[in-house]
Amino acid sequence: MNIVKVTLNELNEAAELFDLYRRFYGQETDIDGAKRFLKDRIENNESTIFLCVHEGKAVGFTQLYPMFSSVGMRRTLVLNDLYVVEDARRLGVGNALIDTAIQFGKEVNAKGISLETGFDNVKAQALYEKIGFEKETNYFYFYSIK
Repeated sequence: MNIVKVTLNELNEAAELFDLYRRFYGQETDIDGAKRFLKDRIENNESTIFLCVHEGKAVGFTQLYPMFSSVGMRRTLVLNDLYVVEDARRLGVGNALIDTAIQFGKEVNAKGISLETGFDNVKAQALYEKIGFEKETNYFYFYSIK
């Protein structure tokens, strides 16, 4: 298992997984849109994407977005996306990707990493808690812009 930071060289593999991830959440397939979206994030340094390759095949990815804490005067990271193809689950791919994200956070002196997951996604919640993520209850409001 090998984890690489995605550049434009790995864009196609990352976009295929990103498209599968979006389909998992009920979106229509849009591989061209996935490529454009990820290409923009990479070229504009708006996110950091890590890709897991196992036995020569891209099997998972995570995408981190930077945020900043004004009070703490430090960077924080949002682990916005994490996806592992079904036949690679239970191989430690998700764990390896999160470990890589944590190491990256240390390298950029981030205060921490936040994430959200569905209330019904108990498998993901168990993984996050096993790694050391803690549930927060400090955020009560969200405004959806339509």
